[in-house]
Amino acid sequence: MAADIKMLFCIGFAVVLTGVGKSAFIGKSHSKGKGDVVLQYVVNNSMREHAVLTKLRLRTLEDEWNRMMVAIEQAQLMAILMKLINATKAIEIGMYTGYNALSMALAMPENGHVVACEIEEIYVDIAKPFFKEAGVENKINVQLQIAMKTLNELIANGEAGTYDFVFIDADKSNYDGYYEKSLELIRKGGIIAIDNVLWSGKVVNPAPNDLTSQALDALNKKLHKDQRIDLSMLTVGDGLTIAIKR
Repeated sequence: MAADIKMLFCIGFAVVLTGVGKSAFIGKSHSKGKGDVVLQYVVNNSMREHAVLTKLRLRTLEDEWNRMMVAIEQAQLMAILMKLINATKAIEIGMYTGYNALSMALAMPENGHVVACEIEEIYVDIAKPFFKEAGVENKINVQLQIAMKTLNELIANGEAGTYDFVFIDADKSNYDGYYEKSLELIRKGGIIAIDNVLWSGKVVNPAPNDLTSQALDALNKKLHKDQRIDLSMLTVGDGLTIAIKR
């Protein structure tokens, strides 16, 4: 990856997203960060949300599990990163209602392709009409099965080292496995983005009975030492790690 993009990671995003003068962790703008005036200022003065993304976001907010939706400010950040590396092949592990899959598809050129992994058909049914309305249904290949099966199939089909971007946002207990498969599928200079790495702050000294926080904490520590990648952990959303394959 070009030196100027690495500089952007290390300085630009870290300064903007970390905040000044108080705890940097706020949460997602549509959930825990809803009442934070600084975060809402950021959203009001930086979001350029496609009209269909807005419709999908509003539909998703009707779902009782809407806190699972990616933060819109995070989705826009990842779309920018995809444009910076000229991404044409991406994987989303944990699609939910498709907000970020749609955002990624919109960020890519006409030959772009997103493999979107989801296990709940109800969410796929919500997502597909919005993909069609946005004119990107041909770019998004929804895989309605466990994500590990899809990742193994992609590797078996000879696609290792061909993907530009992977977003991991599914069951936390399998994050380590998803990461290893993603590292195999991603090209050199490609990006793996990992969501929920702060887990509402519970990764700091996780409770003995909190297996999810323990798993995320272990992965965070593993990535910190992993010489196969360059990385930056950001406080955007519920915590986002950006890992670049060396």
